[in-house]
Amino acid sequence: MMVIAAYIILTFTAIQLIVSLANLLAETSLPLTRKTHSSLVSVLIPARNEEHNIGNLLDDLIHQDYKDIEIVVYNDQSEDKTAQIVDEYSRCDNRIRMIGSGMLPEGWLGKNYACHSLAAEAKGSYMLFLDADVRVAGNLIGRSISFSEKHDLGLISIFPKQIIKNIGEWITVPNMNYILLSLLPLVLVRKSGYPSLSAANGQFMFFRKEEYNALKPHEAVKADKVEDISIARLFKKRGIKIACLAGDETITCRMYKGFREAVNGFSKNVIAFFGNSFLTALLFWLVTTFGIVAVAWSSTALVTVVYIIAYILARIFISLASRQNVFFNLLYIIPLQVSMGLFILRAFINRKFRNFEWKGRKIGL
Repeated sequence: MMVIAAYIILTFTAIQLIVSLANLLAETSLPLTRKTHSSLVSVLIPARNEEHNIGNLLDDLIHQDYKDIEIVVYNDQSEDKTAQIVDEYSRCDNRIRMIGSGMLPEGWLGKNYACHSLAAEAKGSYMLFLDADVRVAGNLIGRSISFSEKHDLGLISIFPKQIIKNIGEWITVPNMNYILLSLLPLVLVRKSGYPSLSAANGQFMFFRKEEYNALKPHEAVKADKVEDISIARLFKKRGIKIACLAGDETITCRMYKGFREAVNGFSKNVIAFFGNSFLTALLFWLVTTFGIVAVAWSSTALVTVVYIIAYILARIFISLASRQNVFFNLLYIIPLQVSMGLFILRAFINRKFRNFEWKGRKIGL
């Protein structure tokens, strides 16, 4: 039995190595382009208690190389200075405006309703949904238009390069990229029509307006806490081409500040990366954490060394594709695996007791 387990683990690790190398070498980030465009892009930002972030993002957007944009912020019942900050920026730049929110309608999650409301206000040919904690630079918007036109895409989603500032973040945040880039060749998100080969990140969702208005995706998934992946699958089911990419220096984000916040946040969506199967998530964690034990127990020293090399190379390829520090991602392999287990455990507890909370709101699981 142990020999069979070792064989399965070796095969799985080889697949991870191939997938991670594909994500490093294939076209998985926005290409550079100097092509000019004249399409209006509606930049849509749902914001709830974002006084520490919203000003930075508005500054970034004002200084984007691509100027033909409107910026609409949805103030989602913020209790801090978010509205005041946006109002100050709108007085200095007439491309910026803010809409308010009333009571959250029954059956909706807050962010999904905010995005749906923002879409109703959009005037552009493209709609770019950004989370308030994202930072953008350069010609990110213009490059997105070019990539969309080149590949006839109804949706582009990007996983921003993660800004990591302390140990608590180093032993949690890289897990997101490790799971995604070791299991799914991102190029297949664009080239394959299978809905199961879908991925997306709600921090950056770039839609063509025509497809968005036809499907009204945020309304279609209004009660879904992992709306980004569900929307990506919806588009594929309707035969609309999508792409999911890794970010670079022109799109960054410090997603979570510290260990506890990261565990709480990732537990909201970690199971979605495994097709909403706790069993698959648990098996992935067991294989990537304890696989070395089975291989070393039932194989030769040479096979064990080959396994270790393949495992480490996959980590290196993923770190490079994610533009993360290779040294720290290798140094913290064991704590990263422990925190991944905590994500899965916390997700199970949240679902069992239906007690997940985000930004002060209870979210049913």
